[in-house]
Amino acid sequence: QVQLVESGGGLVQAGGSLRLSCAASGRSFKPVTMGWFRQAPGKEREFVGSISWSGGSTSYADSVKGRFTVSRDNAKSTMYLQMNSLKPEDTAVYYCAARLISFGSYPYWGQGTQVTVSS
Repeated sequence: QVQLVESGGGLVQAGGSLRLSCAASGRSFKPVTMGWFRQAPGKEREFVGSISWSGGSTSYADSVKGRFTVSRDNAKSTMYLQMNSLKPEDTAVYYCAARLISFGSYPYWGQGTQVTVSS
């Protein structure tokens, strides 16, 4: 069974930075893609960014391009989300997710970590 655990959330002032981590565990866990999503109060969950586990290619939502960076450490089975120049509208619960194929939905999710950006 795959388990994803996020950490690193917290309260930060606008313009500040945070780094989220997503530690993956599970027997023979070999994701193809891992991603970050977020959900703000009263809004639907939205895509933030993703990374190809083997090649490291990344993809981002327009709202975070140039400010957020997704990376991974294969040896530690950990994905990161470096968030810079944070804005109040980035406030949300951030989730990591994984899939074992290169397309479609993500079947594996973490429990989420809260990020709050004050103005």
